[in-house]
Amino acid sequence: MSNKILGCLYGQALGDAFAMPAQVHPADTEREFGWLDTWEAAPADHIVHAGLPAGRITDDSEQAFSIAQAVIDAGGVTLEAAVNGLVAWYDRVDGDNSPYVGPSTRRGLNALKRGEDPRTTGLWGDTNGAPMRIAPIGLLHPGDIEGAVADTVTVCMPTHFTQPAVSGAAAVAAAVAMAMGEDVSLDAVITAGLRGAEQGAEHGRRWFGCSVVFKMEQALEIANSNSSTRNRLRRLFDEVGATLNVPETVGAAFGLLAMAQGDPKQTAILAANLSGDADTIGAIACAMAGTYADFDAIPAEDVAVLEGDEVFRSYHVREIATGLLRLAQDNARTSLASGNVSPPF
Repeated sequence: MSNKILGCLYGQALGDAFAMPAQVHPADTEREFGWLDTWEAAPADHIVHAGLPAGRITDDSEQAFSIAQAVIDAGGVTLEAAVNGLVAWYDRVDGDNSPYVGPSTRRGLNALKRGEDPRTTGLWGDTNGAPMRIAPIGLLHPGDIEGAVADTVTVCMPTHFTQPAVSGAAAVAAAVAMAMGEDVSLDAVITAGLRGAEQGAEHGRRWFGCSVVFKMEQALEIANSNSSTRNRLRRLFDEVGATLNVPETVGAAFGLLAMAQGDPKQTAILAANLSGDADTIGAIACAMAGTYADFDAIPAEDVAVLEGDEVFRSYHVREIATGLLRLAQDNARTSLASGNVSPPF
């Protein structure tokens, strides 16, 4: 269990930081780097990450870690813990003046800071902040898709309580929950993600856009086709999409997970070369891959790069992993005692 949890947290950071320098279009990324398969700093003309050094994590990982710590402090997932984790991160990065705060997160947090009800502050949140930070919630529910989805609904509520946002986040949390199992197949992880998306779509305010399940299935069909890696990545970019739109983000992440056959580093490389909102897609895909393959599948030299980043170090990720392990063990015992799930280990 410990290696699965570490794999998820370090995988999240790996995909985030490795794909951080990618440009908004694959042609631009190729022109800048060729095939991006080494750690790079963000180009000086990057529209979001200009000035960030190689190996720097972004808001994707920072929010995930901050929410995880708040949940640990609270002894479990609560609406108050979700709010506290997000506010703690926002204050930490001076969110009012930060260019890295997503539009739905900024809107929701500004409403929360005005004292509005966290059960309504997320009713306009439809961008990909929800799935990018949800992976630690899946870790709390080994083998329990329903439990992972239920807690996902709570965590989405303050900033991203629209149907596509909850559905996308639930897909990721459910996949991570299934990946916590011993000897689980990648197909089972992906199937759990599809189930989570279906269940998550039953929650949140009805909103614009196609279904998350549709985009996931579209991405998986492309990922499993016989064309070259570059061609499949370009099809994912052009047909599935790689913007802040939740169905696109989550669909692309599952496509990359399948293309890389669950290998965390290969998933990160594919995310970087996909481009678009590559750090977010990479963070999501590699969190799932890291849980599935576990911590030992992440190359030691990449772990060293992450641990050399001052922002990553400031979150004390290994301590977060220890806290999540305690909660996951408690939840697993409760689920087994109630007969809700089969033993995942």
